[in-house]
Amino acid sequence: MSFGLPSLKIKPEIPPAMGLQEGSYEIPNLMMTGFASVKSNLESAHPIAVSEKNYYKNRENLNMVMMRNTQGLHAPLKFTMECNAAKKIGHLPFLPSSNIMLDVLTGKDIDIGAEDILATSEYREAAG
Repeated sequence: MSFGLPSLKIKPEIPPAMGLQEGSYEIPNLMMTGFASVKSNLESAHPIAVSEKNYYKNRENLNMVMMRNTQGLHAPLKFTMECNAAKKIGHLPFLPSSNIMLDVLTGKDIDIGAEDILATSEYREAAG
């Protein structure tokens, strides 16, 4: 019996085929296609790179579906409202926003990533 809820299993995204239009001598015709950015033609370096890039979005979707299935529709709505309220907290315009309240709500404060190691106070790009 299906209630129309999304699946808990995450489906990987497959990058589209490149589809280059080649002229004679097997090179793209720049007069027809124009210059193309290299980044759009590159494939990911590893098959799991696409999954890692969308990790937080997939984890949030999984948590929302699990909350809806176990606690009802009110739980994801309440959590989304709390996250939106945490995003709108004001600060002085010259101070950088740390978003610590949003990080605590989403669980990013527990994760240790490259930004935690490389973004210490002596390596920040902010002047002053």
